[in-house]
Amino acid sequence: MVERVDRTYTKDEVMDMMEPLISTWFNEKYDDLTIPQAKAIPVIHQRRNVLISSPTGSGKTLTAFTSIINELTRYAREGTLEERVYCIYVSPLKALGNDVNRNLNTPLAEMREVAERHGMNIPNITVAVRSGDTSQAERQKMVRHPPHILITTPESLALILAAPKFKDAFKKVEWVILDEIHDICDSKRGAFLSLTLERLRNHCDNDFVRIGLSATLAPIEEIAAYLVGCNPDGTPRDVALIESGSKKTLDLQVICPTSDLTALSSDIVNSMMYDTLKELIETHDTTLVFTNTRSGAESDVYKLKERGLENIEVHHSSLGKDIRLDVEERLKHGEIKCVVSSTSLELGIDIGSVDLVCQIGSPKSVAKGLQRIGRSGHSFGKVAKGRLLVFDPDDLVECAVMCRAAHRGDIDRVGIPENCLDVLSQTVVGMSLDNRWDIDEAFDLIKGSYCYRNLTKESFMQVIRYLGSKDDFEGVYSKIWYDEEENLFGKKKGSRMIYFMNLGTIPEEANYRVINNHGTVAG
Repeated sequence: MVERVDRTYTKDEVMDMMEPLISTWFNEKYDDLTIPQAKAIPVIHQRRNVLISSPTGSGKTLTAFTSIINELTRYAREGTLEERVYCIYVSPLKALGNDVNRNLNTPLAEMREVAERHGMNIPNITVAVRSGDTSQAERQKMVRHPPHILITTPESLALILAAPKFKDAFKKVEWVILDEIHDICDSKRGAFLSLTLERLRNHCDNDFVRIGLSATLAPIEEIAAYLVGCNPDGTPRDVALIESGSKKTLDLQVICPTSDLTALSSDIVNSMMYDTLKELIETHDTTLVFTNTRSGAESDVYKLKERGLENIEVHHSSLGKDIRLDVEERLKHGEIKCVVSSTSLELGIDIGSVDLVCQIGSPKSVAKGLQRIGRSGHSFGKVAKGRLLVFDPDDLVECAVMCRAAHRGDIDRVGIPENCLDVLSQTVVGMSLDNRWDIDEAFDLIKGSYCYRNLTKESFMQVIRYLGSKDDFEGVYSKIWYDEEENLFGKKKGSRMIYFMNLGTIPEEANYRVINNHGTVAG
């Protein structure tokens, strides 16, 4: 059942719930609580599932972690803090995961300083990132010494559940945080994550607390149900819904480089657009430019450098890990004049004092536009300044409508996909790696996912028969072992390789490693 929670606690009430170390650190660092913190920290402290919906820059990430760090500090004080994973933080972007890792280690270091000054017990809370960027040596280290807080992506979490050794550290997970849940729940990737959470729930000794962090989006009740999954009767499990109610102040303008787009050729309009963009960048301290494609980001940097603009960088997920981390770190410290990105910097990353966001062309949705523009003034109470540059009539209309909708608060409605049988097939193969499954037990687990609450037994059996190659599908070989008489399925030789090679819903690309003349991996 989805229950709206409107009570706002005072700072003193919230701090009274915290360990002395946490309350001392918080009082020294912050004057007051943000609205999401004042509403949500007590709910998380009560170990209730919760979805927190508030504008970008309102302190949602700190809200989610405050009570968790408090509990880990209490375990350390009582001498019961074990070497295992207590909290899993799932991020849709590797860059966001790396940023949260940095932003978590900073307060933990500050807490250790506070503990030393006040003669308190110093908790040794560990944090680690597991994603496609994680080296083999770091992965082996995690197996030997699991972190208390693990930051990962949906795909890496699914891989961990198929890892015989590391998944044992997840037996007693107590919290799972889904950040930027609005960005993932409306795609097949979201359906994949929903099934992965049900598998994790089945693997754990006890159920864990689910914490979802979302920008303002509709229908929020459906997103809350997606977060927690469903009971056997199809109703959503219990979840508290918290909406901050605060709106970020917007400074939006649609900029067209000419008064008549139809009177000039596209080449001239494009050239004028880049001249306008250069002027905007030069009149601000730090500018973040968004395009809709990686190739567009590379092209824009080239065009701006042609016009004499210096200290400009590009950032997207195809670049090498070292290059991306270097750009993020320099941007955070205000050392770069401008960064051009596709989607890799649009979600909750703390990117310092960006005072202008420019969007080239239409962002294609109100929510995505607000998410990107919210990167400027990315702190509570600051103004988000955005300029949308258009160079064709269709984009002009779309951006004008988007700006009006943003000011009115008319947000896109997300559509959560249901009964995606290709995603289900992946999950069934992954489940087969764990042990032999009774068909009915496996079906019950699948139905716990909100995306599959309406799945029929007939459709499920069609997937099982297809994967077990029990029907006459030309050219189809079996991916699992399936015994019709015993009503069981499990892995067969080659199942693990099939699963690892085909996991996830992000389209496969043919990639070539690019190495520059200095021997550095460019991407």
